[in-house]
Amino acid sequence: MSKSLPLTPDLHAYVVAHGSAPDEVMADLVEETLAALPAQAGMRVAPEQAAFLTFLTRLLGARQAVEVGTFTGLSSLAIARGLPEDGRLTCFDISEEYTGIARRYWARAGVADRIELRIGPAGETLRELPHDRYLDFAFIDADKTGYPVYWAELVPRMRPGGIVAVDNTLRGGRVLAPQNADDRAIAAFNDEVMADVRVETVLLPIADGLTLARVR
Repeated sequence: MSKSLPLTPDLHAYVVAHGSAPDEVMADLVEETLAALPAQAGMRVAPEQAAFLTFLTRLLGARQAVEVGTFTGLSSLAIARGLPEDGRLTCFDISEEYTGIARRYWARAGVADRIELRIGPAGETLRELPHDRYLDFAFIDADKTGYPVYWAELVPRMRPGGIVAVDNTLRGGRVLAPQNADDRAIAAFNDEVMADVRVETVLLPIADGLTLARVR
């Protein structure tokens, strides 16, 4: 087979079951998000994506990580679990409501001491980070029109060999024929990343598309 296999619901369930399936804490977080925020629940990462984030963080040996766009905390929980006990994840979000749920599950999972949450527009708060090349891993999953700004702030702060992961880079396939401002923003962003000589990239068909960029 020369291309990725489309996932039916049954095959997706098989993939999740045969990877690192969500434990009780993650399962409860997903259930609460669906119940409390049904209209927004689709903003959370897919279960196989959460498992991949933990795996990738551990594989990198990451100690310093950043997340832009936390929502109710599934992806940050996954990343924090991949860090060592003295690792640090700095999360950026604009919602006290959504991240209030996240805080409870970070505490329940025993990783709250690894996470710092900064509330405010990430285009501004990211500038408060040190300007050294110290970050091992960064995950971008926020407002799509803001991706170029977040990219511009994070890439110079990544250590050589560090990874920037960017979510929703396929937009349900609409990058081929953008239908709205977010689709157009991601299509343009994907081209920008491909042209960036500071990184080498791969776009993986995981969930809604996950771009991995290794900083040179």
